[in-house]
Amino acid sequence: MNPEYIEVGRQYFVGWGTLMLINAVLAQGKNRGGLVWFLISLILGPFATLILALVPKLPERQ
Repeated sequence: MNPEYIEVGRQYFVGWGTLMLINAVLAQGKNRGGLVWFLISLILGPFATLILALVPKLPERQ
């Protein structure tokens, strides 16, 4: 395998993982399940970020 190909794949993996963490934090900031959105981001990636940006914040639970 070409070493450049491996490096690009590694960068893609790190970027996707970072996006998953960002989405989890964004979800928790909107009073939604961080772990759930972390896993949703594994599949949807940037589309999950868009969805989270557009949904309103839930009221806090008591």
